[in-house]
Amino acid sequence: MIETPYLLFLGDAPDQLAAKVAQGIRDWRPENAVGQFRLPGCGADVGLADMTLQEARDAGAKTLVIGVANRGGIISQEWKDVLVKALEMDFDLASGLHNLLRDERDLLAAAQTHGGTLHDVRVPTDAYPIANGVKRSGKRVLAVGTDCSVGKMYTALALDNAMRKAGMKSTFRATGQTGILITGHGVPLDAVIADFMAGSVEYLTPDNDDDHWDIIEGQGSLFHVSYSGVTMALIHGGQPDALILSHEPTRTHMRGLPGYTPPSLETLRDVALPLARVANPDCQVAGITVNTQHMSEDESLSYLAGVEARMGLVTIDPFRQGADRLAEVLGSM
Repeated sequence: MIETPYLLFLGDAPDQLAAKVAQGIRDWRPENAVGQFRLPGCGADVGLADMTLQEARDAGAKTLVIGVANRGGIISQEWKDVLVKALEMDFDLASGLHNLLRDERDLLAAAQTHGGTLHDVRVPTDAYPIANGVKRSGKRVLAVGTDCSVGKMYTALALDNAMRKAGMKSTFRATGQTGILITGHGVPLDAVIADFMAGSVEYLTPDNDDDHWDIIEGQGSLFHVSYSGVTMALIHGGQPDALILSHEPTRTHMRGLPGYTPPSLETLRDVALPLARVANPDCQVAGITVNTQHMSEDESLSYLAGVEARMGLVTIDPFRQGADRLAEVLGSM
């Protein structure tokens, strides 16, 4: 287990989106984070106190968590002085990057010398099967997005909270580094060998009570040429009974792909639903979630109302408003 509380390392993240791991922990497990550590020039801020390593140790922090999600998942050489110093000061390190802590000789040597633990959460720990497509008992819901990092995980966590509050049976199923760091378990889907990705989602969402909902953390986007494969594995391995369409309306291009324009919600619906019905012919679109963080309150409410009227589906910002209305829809399915 990764020891808490955490000091969240934002490093030299160029913008807020690049610090989405730290932001997710800050928003959903604030009790686990005592502060943030930023290098000069960092363009992100998750709203915690800026601390030195010593200040964080004095505040009780036990693990330095790399809260950056950069393209390619690389441990930057610019971070190394801080990471080694943290190990020397009796911190553990935790990371969800593809570039593993344990493969960095200087970090491994420092951990061995000073007794620290290196936690690489983006490493599959189970032998996953190849998907067989057999229908499972219980119910499943998956958020699919017009782009990466539009709020699919926030949708799932908010929905899990709302369903539990309503007395419904639900389980949040983490499939990415942030979700695993928040909940302590899950499948690091984009690190699973391709042939076993859909099978790992079947493994993660086994047979359950007929009225139990598995809320599967979404990944990637069918329209993102870099990461569409993980989305397909979730759609077919998850066999969702319900899809939630997730969108961030202020984007002018796909994340990291300036030559690609995000699709409309209608296009997302018309592509994702037939694909989901390959594995579950009864799948339905249950609602829409919109990340309105870059809008004022009035702009947000107006936009949500417009989408709901246009699409004929419950439309919410789950972080601003909670997901009670969406939970009601699923409760009636």
